Amino acid sequence: MNLATFGFIFVGICLNAVAQLLLKAGTNAVGAIHLTAENWFSTGIKLATQLPIIGGLTCYVISVGVWIIGLSRVDVTVAYPLLSLGYIINAIGAWYFLGEAVSAQRLLAIGVIIVGVVLLTRS
Repeated sequence: MNLATFGFIFVGICLNAVAQLLLKAGTNAVGAIHLTAENWFSTGIKLATQLPIIGGLTCYVISVGVWIIGLSRVDVTVAYPLLSLGYIINAIGAWYFLGEAVSAQRLLAIGVIIVGVVLLTRS
């Protein structure tokens, strides 16, 4: 895999991770969602008007386009497992931007993911 191809794959992964963080920020602003027959529409409007949610959905759309370009250049058996880098990006982003805890067990799991990605990209 050359640098340009890895760049497309990595940008797609980053956009996907940012989308998750923005969606979580939007739901944090709304609070826990409990859908009922009476509130589903108003809850949907409340979610649809949250700027972080709009930004997250936008990142998803762009990430799909970038991901398709990357997939056109590399085997899916290589590209798809690289999505696990999103776990690392999300863990760091959730800790830094959302104040979520990152335990020693999670750090160990991130280390395992990194080893797997390195092995995959060298194959």
